Amino acid sequence: MSSNQQFLQNLYDAFNNREIETIISFMRRDVKWANGLEGGFVYGRDAVREYWCNQFKNIQVELETLKFETDENNRNVVTVHQVIKDLQGNLLGDATVVQIFTIEDGLISLYEIGKTETIQEMIQKART
Repeated sequence: MSSNQQFLQNLYDAFNNREIETIISFMRRDVKWANGLEGGFVYGRDAVREYWCNQFKNIQVELETLKFETDENNRNVVTVHQVIKDLQGNLLGDATVVQIFTIEDGLISLYEIGKTETIQEMIQKART
């Protein structure tokens, strides 16, 4: 496992343990972070912290890394199994998602999500 892969695995472990401050420490202050819940992006560590605090109040997301790759632009591409549950443990979504990280000077500067539905769209589809 490369150093970037280990770095990202540590990030996923912190996410699954809801260690928000540890997660934030992996990012540049001016990080651009994909909003997987609603779409678009949030900008900066404080906005990412608020995004996750709000998300964790409503749903539980678990991410299992399946594959690490590096693309032609030297971005770290991680394929994950994403399971979304409500706070009572009821399944709301289950999907394979591609997450893309740009790492500069040892910190994440950009996080993008491959073509997929937002979490809200997945939950809505599961309810219909």
